[in-house]
Amino acid sequence: MFLKRITLQHENIPSYHEYPFSIPSIKSFDRLDLNWNVTFFVGENGSGKSTLLEAIADKCEFNTAGGNRNNSYAVHAALSDYVTLSWMPKVTNGFFLRAESFYHFATHVDDTDMNGYKYYGGRSLHEQSHGESHLSLFLNRFKGKAIYLLDEPEAALSPQRQLAFLRIIHDLTVDGDCQFIIATLSPILLGYPDATNWCFDDGRIEELEYEMTDHYIITRYFLENRERFLKDILED
Repeated sequence: MFLKRITLQHENIPSYHEYPFSIPSIKSFDRLDLNWNVTFFVGENGSGKSTLLEAIADKCEFNTAGGNRNNSYAVHAALSDYVTLSWMPKVTNGFFLRAESFYHFATHVDDTDMNGYKYYGGRSLHEQSHGESHLSLFLNRFKGKAIYLLDEPEAALSPQRQLAFLRIIHDLTVDGDCQFIIATLSPILLGYPDATNWCFDDGRIEELEYEMTDHYIITRYFLENRERFLKDILED
């Protein structure tokens, strides 16, 4: 574990009526303590989980459009000026995966890579399927003693490859001394054992057990009661 605590500097926030401070979960939280190598941010779309993850990436000096400290394009993370990170010890190695801008990251790699795509499976990410390119990144670029911030990595992964990704997380945290903070909508990824789940719903950020998350509850109900579930939502 490297990053121990995330604190919001409420005293410096100019107004809670403007984005991103108007997001209920962001407005209400003071600090998050990170007590395990794998932490999940979970919640509905627009609940603030990606906004906070992006701010953490910016404070780590990672590229906020996706990448590490060496990538030169970025987007502004408005929240980062009001967030404090507490480390023990601080690390500079790592990566921020932003699913929605991964295409632009792959193009940036094509324009700048001088190592024969050594860190991406030996060929351009654009020459691999969306899922293959993500796994190539995880398998070849992710190494030990680093912090990895991932925004919805499941967007490109089939259920089977999500399970493969769980093994990658396991190997890097157990053998490589890595820390992961992952914003996700996937009930498969959320099932990783002993992870901490911070839920951003209901206007606050609170820790929930896996079986108490909406993602688990709704998915389980759908799988066990598919016909009834579809009848309820499709028929008047």
